[in-house]
Amino acid sequence: MATLTHDSAIRMRSGLLLALASATSFGLSGPLARGLMNAGWSAAAVVAARVLLAGAVLVPLALPHLRGNWKLLRTNANLIVAYGLVAVAGTQLAYFNAVAHMEVGAALLIEYTAPIVVVGWLWVRHRQQPGAATIAGAVLGITGLLLVLDVTSGLSTDPIGIAWALAAMLGAAAYFVLSAQGGDLPGTVLACGGLLIGGLTLILAGALGIVPLHATTHRVAFADFTTPWWIPILVIGIVTAAIAYVTGIAATRRLGSRLASFVALTEVLAALIFAWILLAEAPRPIQLLGGALILIGVVSVRLGEPTAPALGDPETPADTPTELPRTRTEQGS
Repeated sequence: MATLTHDSAIRMRSGLLLALASATSFGLSGPLARGLMNAGWSAAAVVAARVLLAGAVLVPLALPHLRGNWKLLRTNANLIVAYGLVAVAGTQLAYFNAVAHMEVGAALLIEYTAPIVVVGWLWVRHRQQPGAATIAGAVLGITGLLLVLDVTSGLSTDPIGIAWALAAMLGAAAYFVLSAQGGDLPGTVLACGGLLIGGLTLILAGALGIVPLHATTHRVAFADFTTPWWIPILVIGIVTAAIAYVTGIAATRRLGSRLASFVALTEVLAALIFAWILLAEAPRPIQLLGGALILIGVVSVRLGEPTAPALGDPETPADTPTELPRTRTEQGS
């Protein structure tokens, strides 16, 4: 029993570190995407380039983890396709389109109500009724988001932007729910397959004229510097997609979709920091206070989680290790 408790503690710590790494990586995508779109890229082109590059980077990692067991792909085909179409392509495309029609803060606020959707889904679908600590954490987290996004400064009421942001919120909730499933499928394989499917779907949609798909080779301007277009593309593909999705899947399988979705709220803080560095958008004191409330909310949700996963619960962390490359961080844990 002592060994099991120790292993659970290690799993929880590694899950939290992976979730924070994923949130930080995702947080960099917004400022980079804004720079590319300002340089003439369409939202669909940014997403397609991002996810296809990430999928290609993950292929040499996913194949050894698959170990020639192609049956895993067949048995998890529905999960991989749903992950690629909804969690990858759909969510990113919806978010970038929302940003094109409304303030970034407003779009983020709507998208990051996703944890509440996850809690509701687990309650209705799997009878996982949230406890008082989880509810309190949700209230603190959403309050923190309101402060971080400084909604009192004025929000856009563009109905098209709101519709896209709501679609992004549903996609983000699906990301956490789907990431917790397919415990027998290596996380790198799920991420790689989903990214490739999502990217190819966007390329096809662009070719058919369903979404605008255009890019430029203009230099990309940020706050204090300009850079060739391919540098932010490499970063947005490798760091904010390949690393972000793999660590996100690993974290969700360790923490469960509910806790992982609340830890992901820290992505907003990361986005603020990167926007400060790259776009000269300095956070205000009220936003720093909101950040503190988000962290307190995450801790509250963690305290409200069961000490051990319920047997057979499809949304709790699996006991099998996540198939991530052995990084220094993992080896140290």
